[in-house]
Amino acid sequence: MTREQKESFVAEFRERLDRSEAIFLTDFTGLDVKAMTSLRSKLKKSGGQYLVVKNRLVRRALADTRIPDISGFLTGPTGVVFGDGDVVDAARTVSDFAKENGDRPVFKIGVLETDILDPAQIERVAGLPSREVLLSQVAGVLEGPMSALVGALSGKLQEMAGLFEALREQTESKANDG
Repeated sequence: MTREQKESFVAEFRERLDRSEAIFLTDFTGLDVKAMTSLRSKLKKSGGQYLVVKNRLVRRALADTRIPDISGFLTGPTGVVFGDGDVVDAARTVSDFAKENGDRPVFKIGVLETDILDPAQIERVAGLPSREVLLSQVAGVLEGPMSALVGALSGKLQEMAGLFEALREQTESKANDG
């Protein structure tokens, strides 16, 4: 790589960091080109990206960013997963891929916004339901109390209508008597 290419890589990497909610460092030892291509394709479908990187350039790109110091994990073969849209989906995609491919790639470390995640925490994130499922669960939880409120208000309205009807009848009977 020429100096200009290295500078360009560092600048582009920083831009990617700014757009990503999370990054995961992986060790891709043992994966062939076909497997790497498959992983990249699956991540792209889930809104993520997989990039094989030079550790030295990533160290340079991470300097003076919001990302905590993870330079100690930039050793050996390193691939970076960028989680742009659904972080859970990106983590799940890599985790599921690893299960199908002899536990490769292996998570080294992750950063979610500014929090460092160890490999066990990344696996827990991967096990969470998708954003759509969580939203539907929240909607379901809210639906019960809302339905009860509507039912209670409806009952009170019917009670009020009955009272008005009784008052009207009472008023009419007094008018007919008088």
